[in-house]
Amino acid sequence: MTLRSALLALLSSGPLTGYDLVKQFSSSVGHVWHAPDSQIYPELRRMHAEGLLSSKPVPWGTRGATKTEYALAPAGEAALIEWQNQPLTYVRDRDPARLRAAYFEWAPSGVAAAQLRAHIAHYDEQRLQTLYMIQALEQRTHPTLARRLALYSEEEREHIVRFKVFAYEGQLAHAEQEIAWAKRGLQILEDIENPGTSDPVNEPGT
Repeated sequence: MTLRSALLALLSSGPLTGYDLVKQFSSSVGHVWHAPDSQIYPELRRMHAEGLLSSKPVPWGTRGATKTEYALAPAGEAALIEWQNQPLTYVRDRDPARLRAAYFEWAPSGVAAAQLRAHIAHYDEQRLQTLYMIQALEQRTHPTLARRLALYSEEEREHIVRFKVFAYEGQLAHAEQEIAWAKRGLQILEDIENPGTSDPVNEPGT
């Protein structure tokens, strides 16, 4: 997935101004594809210049000012379908947490444990956010989802909700796996600092 694909997907639920798109991006696709505002606005302008998006001025404020509202052009719809038709390309991981953990012997006392606790805190926050998102999707209370569902029949709405929940369940599983991995690292550090104190009952293979 690229930022362009994420923007096309978000605009497939209907026209948005750049400002409103940025807000909806952060509360929807932004959970699975992060991009700062400084990247979103230039990409919208490039997509418009390439004919993927149409645009029109809409009123803004009370002094006759306007702002640009973007919508999918036929070429943008075709690009969205083409993106889904393309096989997913997997790239080699660049994993700073695992790279650092592989060389914890160089970490000063307490630093490795602090890093693992920060890892747990980060993914626990992501886990909670994902649980909230899943609940909002299942209950159909998420505003971006509600906007999209209004375009479809009830049967199609059910399919859309299931796909969205499925995506976030994958994110939830990833967060929980990361938490479990970091907790295992803390246990390894505890075993190294206090050898012989582990409960044999909980040791693998016993």
